[in-house]
Amino acid sequence: LVVVNLYPFESTVADATVTWEQAIEVIDIGGPAMLRAAAKNHAHVSVLTAASQYASFLETLAAGGMDLQQRRQLALAAFRHSARYEAAVSQWFGAQLEEESEQLQLTLPQRQRLRYGENPHQPALWYGESQVGWGAARQLQGKQLSFNNLLDLDAALASVQEFPSEQAAAVVVKHTNPCGVATGADLATALQRALAADEMSAFGSVVAVNQLLDAATAAQLAAIFVECVVAPGVTVEALECLARKPNLRLLTLDQAAVAGASGQQLRTILGGVLVQQRDQQPVDRSTWQVVSTAQPDATLLAELDFAWRVVRHVRSNAIVVSRGQRTLGIGAGQMNRVGAAELALAAAGERAQGAILASDGFFPFPDTVHLAAGSGIRALIQPGGSKRDEESIAACNARGLVMICTGRRHFLH
Repeated sequence: LVVVNLYPFESTVADATVTWEQAIEVIDIGGPAMLRAAAKNHAHVSVLTAASQYASFLETLAAGGMDLQQRRQLALAAFRHSARYEAAVSQWFGAQLEEESEQLQLTLPQRQRLRYGENPHQPALWYGESQVGWGAARQLQGKQLSFNNLLDLDAALASVQEFPSEQAAAVVVKHTNPCGVATGADLATALQRALAADEMSAFGSVVAVNQLLDAATAAQLAAIFVECVVAPGVTVEALECLARKPNLRLLTLDQAAVAGASGQQLRTILGGVLVQQRDQQPVDRSTWQVVSTAQPDATLLAELDFAWRVVRHVRSNAIVVSRGQRTLGIGAGQMNRVGAAELALAAAGERAQGAILASDGFFPFPDTVHLAAGSGIRALIQPGGSKRDEESIAACNARGLVMICTGRRHFLH
């Protein structure tokens, strides 16, 4: 029997203040060698790498000992553990010495075999760390999370994090797109406003809030059908209220677990992986330019800020119409910007009068401005950068509209 606990390299370098010398000190040399030697000799040796294995090993030992197949399973776990450890060391070294890694190594443990993927005919698995991100979430009730649940939860959380915790906010997501976003004087008000933004789409949705989920907010959720809810915490009274909906998946995830997650985003393509930094830079008003003759006051700037925080989380081409810190219409995933604007404005209807329109990409032509003006839009916010920006600006000036160019695009595919 060989039992080895490797030096805590990963937890040590997770501390941003760790020095080079401190990191080097916790690179285990002898431990991995012993693990690999024992694993290679599994025909005669059992090898343990984690405390979670001890109880079952002792039970098996008391029942007569490990057979060859069981030792092979332990050997496999040891080789995987060693490979993960070496990958962590090489990745840390690479991050210190290189601007970009020449190799991408993923050694994530399997968390869960999912019922299926996006559709029932697609097998699916969930891999991830247990201390950061969704691996650190606590599911307080409800059915097992699905592949689509996790995608929608991730989208909802990213969107609600746009708002500081002292400002109550709620986000309702369907198929990874926000269908209702709002702030409020309290969380119950924020949720009520977000749900009312698109009541039809809210059916079967995923909801994220940025404050402690209380009884008043929970009562609204208990009255409708939603798939999942995520909050930083839940009161006892809210738990009791939602217990009436046993299938509702209720999760808590604290800010520390969110902050510790990687800033990298991976997407697979045929035969490869694309890696980029997540689009999570804070909104920076210092890059904004008021390009219209009409000037926004502080209240209007706050309205524009809200719309801009929402539109970056809508699939491109994306248009958001909002007013009073609440979405009124969202046009998502359209092949042209005018089509997205038509959807958003149609959803807003008469409520578009005096509202804000936000676009995730620039206006290639002034047609979107003309459409917005015809619906009563008061101000527009967009990245700018089109060769025809002047035409869109002129269209705004002709109608007395405010236009802000942010200098930053937010495509989302």
